[in-house]
Amino acid sequence: MKKIIKIVIILVVMVLLILAAGLICFNMNIKPVQTDSEEVELEIKENMTYSTLGSVLKDNGLIRSELWYKVYIKVYKPNNLQKGFYKLDKNMSLKEIIDNLEEGSTFDPNIINITFKEGLNVRKVAKVIDEKTDNTYDDVLNLMKDKDYIKSLISNYWFLTDEILDSKIYYPLEGYLFPETYSISSKASVKEIFKVLLDQTDKVLTKYKDKINSSKYSVHKLVTLASIVEQEAGKADDRASVAGVFYNRLNSKWSLGSDVTTYYAIKQDDFSHSLTKSEIATCNNGYNTRCSSLVGLPVGPISNPGEESINAVMNPASHSYYYFVADKNGKTYLSKTYNEHNSTIAKLKKQGLWQA
Repeated sequence: MKKIIKIVIILVVMVLLILAAGLICFNMNIKPVQTDSEEVELEIKENMTYSTLGSVLKDNGLIRSELWYKVYIKVYKPNNLQKGFYKLDKNMSLKEIIDNLEEGSTFDPNIINITFKEGLNVRKVAKVIDEKTDNTYDDVLNLMKDKDYIKSLISNYWFLTDEILDSKIYYPLEGYLFPETYSISSKASVKEIFKVLLDQTDKVLTKYKDKINSSKYSVHKLVTLASIVEQEAGKADDRASVAGVFYNRLNSKWSLGSDVTTYYAIKQDDFSHSLTKSEIATCNNGYNTRCSSLVGLPVGPISNPGEESINAVMNPASHSYYYFVADKNGKTYLSKTYNEHNSTIAKLKKQGLWQA
């Protein structure tokens, strides 16, 4: 009898030792593979299950043992595996990995940061989209010609009006694609990208809605002026003063006389190109404010202005200047008369500050 008891005790001890060893092995193998952070991007596809996932996790260095992974799955019976893209880390425990897979992921490996700088026109915006996404330059410009699409946007955004349908306008959404850095999928369509930019324009312009509603100028005209200020002002601090010059000219029914509108009119994006007399005299468009017959604002914006330029137009400096010029360092000089203006240019040339 004593012999039997001894055997039973030995067996019990062995079983306990085996269980203890198994528990130790289990706890060891569900720990993180490493302590240092090392991210791994993983796609869980439609046909995957927790049972088949073990080898994938092991191959990606996310778990220590496929065997103990299967034991963990049997013991804890996790909920449905959520398909999608995941960003996991080798310093995650098996529990943390499974928790992530149960909760699902919003991670998209195609999301990239795309920057649209202040002052880009639609052609340059199209180049950025062409370079950064699966869309082409022509995809962007062709969408601008889709009248049904443009009309649908007018219905959805308070700041887009029928003024953008003017036949003289090159690109209806010029001026309304807000410059900013966005996180956008490289797979996104041009319409999806435009929605992101237009939504941001909505947020910015809504801040000034009361001023816009009380202005004698329409939102389209105000954005048009902001787009010119964006291109003309050498430095951010000068924008309100430059806006003040343009308002003085508008109030006096002068031509704006802005070179940047001429560049836009002839679709010349290289400002180092010296405008010729014939280009300055080109009047068969609605943009060239150097043309004597175009008094007032162009038919539409010539670039997509940032908020500083929009703010400058909403809150212009009050003064009696009608001319301005910027030196090659971006400093702006204001003048009241044409003679003063020419005198300033002469001084800048003499000082070597004139941008030829």
